[in-house]
Amino acid sequence: MSHLASPATFIGADAQLAADISTQLEAVERRLYEVTAQTRKLPDTTSKHLLAAGGKRARPNLLLLTARLGEADREEIIDAAVAVELIHLASLYHDDVMDDAPVRRGAPAAHEVWGNSVAILTGDLLFSKASGVTAKLGPEAVTVQAETFERLVLGQLNEFAGPPEDSDAIDHYIQVLADKTGSLIATSAQFGVMFSLADQALAEPVRVFGERVGIAFQLADDIIDLTAASSVSGKTPGTDLREGVPTLPVLYVRAAAADGDKAAAEVVELLDADLTTDEALESARAALAAHPVTVRARDEATRWAEDAKAALAPVPEGLVKESLFAFADSVVSRTA
Repeated sequence: MSHLASPATFIGADAQLAADISTQLEAVERRLYEVTAQTRKLPDTTSKHLLAAGGKRARPNLLLLTARLGEADREEIIDAAVAVELIHLASLYHDDVMDDAPVRRGAPAAHEVWGNSVAILTGDLLFSKASGVTAKLGPEAVTVQAETFERLVLGQLNEFAGPPEDSDAIDHYIQVLADKTGSLIATSAQFGVMFSLADQALAEPVRVFGERVGIAFQLADDIIDLTAASSVSGKTPGTDLREGVPTLPVLYVRAAAADGDKAAAEVVELLDADLTTDEALESARAALAAHPVTVRARDEATRWAEDAKAALAPVPEGLVKESLFAFADSVVSRTA
């Protein structure tokens, strides 16, 4: 999975706001290291493995940005940002085991260094740390976190299980994206409003914005896997196809083939062939990228980004709203 760009990237028009968020992010970073510290060497080292590898801290950045709708300097804002990033980090340890991913953020994945059991237990440990931080924020925060955690797990389970019989495969896929990616981004945006004492009527609009942006981001990822050069995207084009990931262009082309589209049927034949060789993979990738379903999938990603922006209608005009709009636009215009 690619990484969301940081919302702070889109507030450069206001140097003071960018500087303020950067200062707060430094406080978040210090707290992350404090919270993950362990007295025993192994859990201390494994807990900090992905933390030290870096990352854009997109979720804390988004939270710090929506907090500008209220009193952004409250201590609870820092704790909330730490909690969402801990949840994200914990999920990465688990995801890498399930995906057998060799590298994460330019470093060997934890399971490659210490094995699956240690990686899974480290993820569990970080989830517990996140719960401890959230508990200090009160029962409403605990409830939101619990619901978010449930969605993260259900999204992964439902992806693994596939769509139920007689259900729409595309609807199922979108729901998986909403749960796996959108839910935590949504909670990050929501927490910024909740703990800045902003107008609480804005919590739901920014939550919906975050969820829709998460979906748009993952749909754009589907296109990037088909069309971006490896030197730009950082991975071999068509990787999702080789791994059998049912991305939106694949779902669209299979539906078109079932409806009698001969060109789509030819693409499906290539997709269902043995893709272990680079030549076979490239043939399948190029055929799918050239079919109109890929443009349709790109349009769908853009639609979700526009729907995300529409959700912000109740949010007052100003730099925060402008930055959120730019964030939504960027997730579908990127090339990596």
